[in-house]
Amino acid sequence: MDNQKQPVDFRPDRSRRAQRVYAFQILYSMNFGLTENQLELTFRHFQGESTKDRQPLNTSYAWELISGVHENLRELNRIISRYSRNWRVERIALVEMTIMRLAVYEMLHSKDVPLKVAINEGVELAKTFGDENSRNFVNGILDAVAKDIRNDKLGVGQEF
Repeated sequence: MDNQKQPVDFRPDRSRRAQRVYAFQILYSMNFGLTENQLELTFRHFQGESTKDRQPLNTSYAWELISGVHENLRELNRIISRYSRNWRVERIALVEMTIMRLAVYEMLHSKDVPLKVAINEGVELAKTFGDENSRNFVNGILDAVAKDIRNDKLGVGQEF
């Protein structure tokens, strides 16, 4: 079995999955100290990318995710920290931290995204961008967060 990661496919259907990947890339770049102005320039750079066989994405959902995670960063970090028992947030790899921020944001704020979908999409991002341990780590944290959301322990109820 080939362990090499496949390149990310920005589907022409402009799917939410493609927009999550796009949002992940922008959010990951934010870990390196982008200012608001640099964030906007980075977003515009990615938004304008196109080739003969790839068109720019309709980025409304991606931008909703990017701005939402950015605006709720402290809350998301606090929640992730609560569930990463033997790991301080500062010690979690940036890839996994970015994925979990994105997925937890969707769980809490995207009412049309079922918890199972947010978890699955987070795991898929971990498979694509993380190492061989990423998917299990991300899945464990997201599953615990989802359980408490279902039981209204985070103050946000969501139905399946």
